[in-house]
Order: sequence, then C-alpha cells, then structure tokens
Amino acid sequence: MDNYEKKANKSNELNREIENRIEMEIVVDAYDYSERAMGWYYYLQDNLAVPFKAECIQLVSTSPIKIGEIVEVIAMDGEENCGLGIFVKIKWKKKEMLCVPLKQLKGVDVDDTTKQALNDWVYWNSQGYFF
Repeated sequence: MDNYEKKANKSNELNREIENRIEMEIVVDAYDYSERAMGWYYYLQDNLAVPFKAECIQLVSTSPIKIGEIVEVIAMDGEENCGLGIFVKIKWKKKEMLCVPLKQLKGVDVDDTTKQALNDWVYWNSQGYFF
C-alpha cells in the first residue's frame, strides 16, 4: 500500500498529476495517520489564500450549511483539530463564526494556488483516501 490508506472503493479514476503531488509534496515521509494529517494541514495552510468565498458542495451531518450556500472562509482551524479531517473557520449568516469540514466547500473566484489546493483536498476525499 502507498504511504496513505485508501478505502475499498476504487471506482474513481486516478489523476496522475494530483497523485504525484500528494505523494511527493503533501504526504511525503508520512508514515502514520498523524503525520499524513499534519502534511495536509500544513500544505493547505501554506496554499489557501484566506479569506475567500466558497460554495457548499456537499452536505455533512455535523455542519449546518446547505448545498449552494456561499460562505466566507476566514481561517484554518487549529492543527490540533485536524486528526479526522481538515476544518476551516467561516463567517456564517453574516456574523457568526463556525468551523466546518473543508471537504464540503469549493472556492469561488479564488487564485490559482488556492484552487489547486482545494482541488487536491476534494480529490483526496473523492478517492476515499483517509489519514
């Protein structure tokens, strides 16, 4: 197995460019789940230009935002909270701050670096990979 785990579902087609970036930049030298989580955390922290607008593309049972809803991502959540996924802080309903899973968001009018990082994270999740 690669240096990260994959769920049994292999139905999604592999993107060699993204796979290479994940293996050679994001989870390189990561040998367990905590190292993979930290690799992802720091890659996203370094590449997401916050604040940015994002659209909800997936319902998550622990998040109140709905598909199609536009929110403003204002920061990454703390690294201590990334053991099960990557969470970001958003402005919600114009004033509240809330943490939601990054996997449920797609950038809106973001720069190329942010777009690539978001796409990498969505790809990782869509392939069934986990820390």
